[in-house]
Amino acid sequence: MNDLSIAMLAASLPNKRQVAVSFSRAAASYDSVAQLQRDVGHELMARLPQDLSPQRWLDLGSGTGYFSRVLGQRFTHSQGVALDIAQGMLAYARPLGGAQHFIAGDAESLPLQANSCDLIFSSLALQWCADFRAVLNEAQRVLKPGGVLAFTSLCVGTLNELRDSWRAVDGQAHVNRFREFTAYQQLCADSGLQVLGLQNQPHVLHYPQVRQLTHELKALGAHNLNPGRPEGLTGRARVQGLVGAYEQFRQPLGLPATYQVVYGILEKAR
Repeated sequence: MNDLSIAMLAASLPNKRQVAVSFSRAAASYDSVAQLQRDVGHELMARLPQDLSPQRWLDLGSGTGYFSRVLGQRFTHSQGVALDIAQGMLAYARPLGGAQHFIAGDAESLPLQANSCDLIFSSLALQWCADFRAVLNEAQRVLKPGGVLAFTSLCVGTLNELRDSWRAVDGQAHVNRFREFTAYQQLCADSGLQVLGLQNQPHVLHYPQVRQLTHELKALGAHNLNPGRPEGLTGRARVQGLVGAYEQFRQPLGLPATYQVVYGILEKAR
């Protein structure tokens, strides 16, 4: 994927204000439906270098603070910073602890000093950043020499069953767009950080009916945020069309929803 393709995709991603508002509204309901987020984040924790012992870590896109608390329990003698663009998430997380500092901020322009963190941990947040190159540049700036950026994100192929089912109904974009995995490969290779690991791994969830999936996406704040998305309520006939179209994907376990998860471990030169 070339730079023009990457720039064109960035222009099609949701704007930050919409993301912040959507996730702020979802703060109270998020953890009740966040099994995928927990599973993916714990897998990322397992991929951290075994000898990692940070003095200061940053939970980037910290949300409800679930992994801030996990990081605080693992690195008991370190200082933690939880950072999120959604004020509602920070307000929810702050009383629960885990980090010493809770900061409103943008992954593309971190309000942190250079060479101030030994670990940046970010799970299922960076897919909402239009300029992933800027995210990597900021990680390079904020990490200390030998520091680690550990992230998960989503790439093309995520929720393809839902996307294809809606396409059969009205041809419109009802599902969020994500980068190609090749874009992550190119941007990480060009970042100046050493790529210790970068993989794309599918995670499949199953639902009895479509409405459980769409309810979960709304409760997560991760429903359709695309520019140019259809506005207004979805009519009953279109919903029935979606239900019928999605049935072609049914498996013995239920209706599948596939998430294409990117796992990345990068290190700043020592």
